[in-house]
Amino acid sequence: MTKTNAMRLLEQKKIDYETAEYDYDENNLSGMDAAHAIGLPPQQVFKTLVTRGDKTGILVFCIPVASELDLKKAASISANKKVEMTHVKELLALTGYIRGGCSPIGMKKKYTTYIDQTALLFDKIAVSAGIRGQQILLCPKTLISFLQAKQGDIIKKS
Repeated sequence: MTKTNAMRLLEQKKIDYETAEYDYDENNLSGMDAAHAIGLPPQQVFKTLVTRGDKTGILVFCIPVASELDLKKAASISANKKVEMTHVKELLALTGYIRGGCSPIGMKKKYTTYIDQTALLFDKIAVSAGIRGQQILLCPKTLISFLQAKQGDIIKKS
């Protein structure tokens, strides 16, 4: 197991977490595959999305891997008129992470982070550990507190 910056930051604050490693396909970095590989339901595995608000700049949203970010709700909750996804080419420069390994923990800068309220339905959720093929499992309330994140309804209803 590779110890990542995200893990080191949690350990510095004495925050309990577990890790789950899995094999991934470079051509298919789907969160659904990650959830399946670590044996958790997709509602319990959260992907990290980096967006840009027209008023606030860069924002981070964590939502279940099977869900889609509702950009109108994202704009509303973050006091923007419009929120759009950043281009994948910007991800490394903005966060220090690459697609398929973007963790909400330990980004280059501290961005305002929002976590979908469904995270609170679980004792533990999984988020990327900061590299492809590795997830961190921890209590969602602990993650929200650590990130000083806000939580709310930010996903599209199916």
